[in-house]
Formats: sequence, C-alpha cells, structure tokens
Amino acid sequence: MLVVHPGAELYGADRVLLESATALATAFDVTVALPGPGPLVRELEGRGLRVVQVRMPVLRNAAMRPRGALRLLADAVLGALPALRLIRRHGRAGVYVNTLTLPSWPLLARLAGSPSLCHVHEAEASQPRLLRMGMALAPALSDRIVANSRFTLDVLCEVAPRLRRRSVVVYNAVDGPEGIDPARAELEGPLRLLYVGRLSPRKGPQVAVGVLQELVRRGVDARLELVGSVFEGYEWFEAELRDTVGTGGLTERVDFLGFRADVWNSLGTADVVLVPSVAEESFGLTTVEAVLAARPLVVSDTSGLREAAAGYTSVQALPPGEVAEWADAVQRVAGEWPRFRAAAVDDAGEARRRHAPERYRDELIREVRALVGDCRSAAAVRS
Repeated sequence: MLVVHPGAELYGADRVLLESATALATAFDVTVALPGPGPLVRELEGRGLRVVQVRMPVLRNAAMRPRGALRLLADAVLGALPALRLIRRHGRAGVYVNTLTLPSWPLLARLAGSPSLCHVHEAEASQPRLLRMGMALAPALSDRIVANSRFTLDVLCEVAPRLRRRSVVVYNAVDGPEGIDPARAELEGPLRLLYVGRLSPRKGPQVAVGVLQELVRRGVDARLELVGSVFEGYEWFEAELRDTVGTGGLTERVDFLGFRADVWNSLGTADVVLVPSVAEESFGLTTVEAVLAARPLVVSDTSGLREAAAGYTSVQALPPGEVAEWADAVQRVAGEWPRFRAAAVDDAGEARRRHAPERYRDELIREVRALVGDCRSAAAVRS
C-alpha cells in the first residue's frame, strides 16, 4: 500500500497521517511518499515505516498566482514518471491519498492499474464554487472516499453529490496522553490561557490576543501562550500579531513559543484552551486534544469544530470572533472552576473512547480492505 501525503510537518493533518500510516501497516506493507524532508519523516521512520521523497504537485493557494501555477505544472510533469514507478513498485494493493490537494495521484493510480482511496480533511464552504469543484477532483478520481467528519462530507458533496455513495465518515484518531491529568486545583496567580495551531488569520490567534486584552481591561490577571508557527509567506501576520501585543501593553503577558511537536506539556500547564477559528474547520483536532488533556475549552461554534466539541460539558461553543462573549466564557470558567475542572476530567474519558487509535485503525483498515477487495473482484470479472 502506497500512502501519499502533501507535507512533512507535524500539524493536524500530518499527525492524522502518522496514525493512518501506522494503522495501515498492521495489515499492509506500507510505503509513505512525501514531497520533501521534515519532522514527520523522523516520526514515521521511528514507527518502522518506509519513507520515500518524490516530487509531486500539491494544490495550495500559491498555485493561484502565475509563479505558483508554473511550479504546479512543473511538479506535475516532472513528478509523473517517478510517481508511476513508485505506484508499480509499492502500491500494487492500492494508493492511499491523504487530503484532496493531490489530484495527480488517483489519476496515476488508474494508469498503473491500482485502486485509490482519498482521505478528505478539508472543508472550506466559503470558497468560490468553481474552486471547490476543482478541489473535488482528487476524490472524484478515487475509487473510495473517507471523510474526517460529516461536515467535511457534506461540503464535498454539495459540489459533487454523486461522491456520497462511495464515501464514508471515519472520525480521526487522537492519541492522547498516557493518563488523565486534571488541571490545578486552585487558580493561584495568573489565569493561564493557551492557543495551539498555525499562526494564521483563519485560525484566529488574533482573537485569542483580543480575549486576553479584554480580560486584562476587566481587571483579570491572565497570560496567554501561543504555540505554533506561520506558513511560509505569512510572516507578515506574525509581525502584525506581535505588534498588536506590543501596542496593547501585553508583551509581559503573551509568550510566542513557536512550533512544538509535542503539545501535551503546554496543555498540561494551561487552565483554559482557546480554539478561536474564524473560518471553517473540517474537524477540530486541537479541540479534541484539549478535551483529552482534561482542560476546559472555549471553541468557535462553527463547522467541524461544532461536531468535534459536541456532548462535552466542559466545552463552551461561541460565535467566532466575538471577543467580549469569549472573555465572558473564560471568566465563567474561572468563577466556577471546581465544576469545570471536574467536568473536564469526565470529558477526557469520553474523548479517549471516541477517538481511540484502536477504533480508528479497525474502521480505516475495513474501508481499505473493502477498496482492495472490490477492485480485485472487478478485475476478476473483466478477466
């Protein structure tokens, strides 16, 4: 089984890919193809997985500009033959395409006579319909589709309704800490807020800074840690964020910690986690991580975040970007700390059941085996 992924970092979809490849390796001889080096390579190899690097076209926002479009075309042309050789050598059972940003791989799998499965992690309902139709190309060319949430599947099928009949939802595995470690019993000293994720306008770290500023204005002693880094080309946003912190008099209250592969230490020292995305999210991985860490959470009440946060009593879901309401929610947690702290412990147990790697492994392998079996049966009929 050849597993293909568009990056080698350790953010949301990358960590899910790590769990997916590990799961598939219990049933198949797995090779993982990546477009370049990065921390994900070390993690995959540490689990005994074979990793190869190959040139591949990846649909990104940069492809909308002339230089990006030329690079995309060059990657598609120059990467086609190496990819075909890779499929014929390591993907005879099938090609597992992680995310819909890799439309060339299902097409190349067809040319090589291998079945393909596209695992969809993206759901951007606000994008222009024509762009969304283009982004549906990878699943449309695939033999089977796995979506990471009902919201993701609904967004995909809005522009390509025929794909629903060969699609299934499998909720992400999230491998949490070894045990459930409750938050501190007493809120002595500053209230500790935490944001984990890309420093990106759509992810809402600017909202987290705004919430801190509002709390301080109300006389609440609070601090904020920002764990994450920017995409290449978005350095301007981090500079803008730091400027906001400085001009707001928050320099001593905000820590920019950069990217951290292991988020559990940061979650373990937090009191309240903020997931303030202002755009659609296909699935709330950071939401689930906060719940697994037994930390009260305030999250945007939208898209896949709503789905990921459903049913947890320590979670407050609020309209995106409403800073005053978010500050109210944080103060509510602080004012009713024993109740929220205890509820977060109960929620952590439920999250461990919902997102257990064993459950994910079994469901994913079932879908991939069904893909391989269906294609072998079709091949036998044709022969």
